[in-house]
Amino acid sequence: MIIKTDRIILKSPHEVNGKEVSAYYDRNRDFAREFEPVRSEAFYTEAYQNELLESLKEDWESQRGYCFFIFLSDMLIGKIALNNIVMGAFCSCFLGYGLDEMYANQGYMTEALKRVIVFAFEELKLHRIEGNIMPRNKASRAVVEKCHFTNEGVSRKYLKINGVWEDHIHYVLLNDCFES
Repeated sequence: MIIKTDRIILKSPHEVNGKEVSAYYDRNRDFAREFEPVRSEAFYTEAYQNELLESLKEDWESQRGYCFFIFLSDMLIGKIALNNIVMGAFCSCFLGYGLDEMYANQGYMTEALKRVIVFAFEELKLHRIEGNIMPRNKASRAVVEKCHFTNEGVSRKYLKINGVWEDHIHYVLLNDCFES
C-alpha cells in the first residue's frame, strides 16, 4: 500500500527494502538514541532490517499492526506505526513514530500522523489510538497535540529507553464516530 499526502509518501513494509531502512537507522542512530531502546549493532544491518520487514509484513497481513515508512521523494525520512491492534470491544492500538534528524520540526510527522489517523479511523474502524511520550520529548508531544490527542496523565517508568526506565505521558485520540 502506498498513500500520498501533499508532501510525503507513506509506504507499507511491502514497498521498502532493508537497505534503505538500515541506512535510515544508521544515519539517525545518535539522534534517536535518547528516545529509543538500546539497539544491538546487528539492528543497523540490512539483513536485520530485512528480517524486521518480514515481521512487519506478517503483522500487516494478520491485521495486528500497520507500519508505514515515510518518504520525501525517494528518501526514507521516518516511520509511523499503529501497533498491537486489538479489535472486539477494545478497537484500539498504540502509536509509534520516528523521524530523520534532518527533517525534524518541518511538519512532516504531523502530516504523516494526520493521514494515519484517517487510515486508523476510517479504514480500520478503530475507536482509540494511544501514544506514550517522554515528558522531555517536546517535539513529539507537539505532534500529537497538533493532532488533538488528549493528555490522560503520566505512566511512571513506562518504557526502558536508552537503558533507563522512563516516565511517559499517556496521550489518546478517540474516534468520535463510535460515540453514538
